[in-house]
Amino acid sequence: MRTFVALDFETANHNRSSVCSIGMVVVENGIIIDTYYSLIKPFPNYYNSLNTDIHNLTFLDTFEAKSFHELWDDISRRIGNKPIVAHNVSFDKSCLLAVLNSYNLAMPSHTFYCTYKKAKEVVPNLPSYKLTNVAAHFGYELNNQHIALADAEACAHIAMNIF
Repeated sequence: MRTFVALDFETANHNRSSVCSIGMVVVENGIIIDTYYSLIKPFPNYYNSLNTDIHNLTFLDTFEAKSFHELWDDISRRIGNKPIVAHNVSFDKSCLLAVLNSYNLAMPSHTFYCTYKKAKEVVPNLPSYKLTNVAAHFGYELNNQHIALADAEACAHIAMNIF
C-alpha cells in the first residue's frame, strides 16, 4: 500500500468520543505529502487524570480549541477516499466513529488497516509490539510518544514498510 492516511487520536477521558488531539500523515505513492495536527475540545469536555498522565494534555490546553465538528471538513478533505492506517486501529477507528456519532456526522466508508496486527504477522518475535518498538525495528525513533502527530508519523513509517 503506497497511498493512505496514518491517523492517531488522544482522548481526554474513557469516552471514545472525547478526542482531544488528532495527528494525521497523508502518504501518496510512498511519499509523505501532508501532516496535520490539532488540539480538539473534547466531547464530553472533561479530563481524566489517567489520560492526562499518558499524553499530558489538560482542560486548559483545549479550552479554546475547536470542537471536532468544526474541524471535520478539513480532516475529511485531507483523508479523501484513502485507506486509514493506525497502530491498534480498533481504538482509533472507535474514536472516529464515536466522535462522528456525537455530532451526527456521517461516517465515510474507508478501509482501515492496523500496523499493530500486521507487525505481529510480518515481524515475529519482537519483544513487544507497542508503537515505539515496532517503529524502532523499522529504523524510526519515536521520541514524543502520545503526541498524536508523532504517533501518526511513526505509524506511517511502519505502514510504508509492512503493507
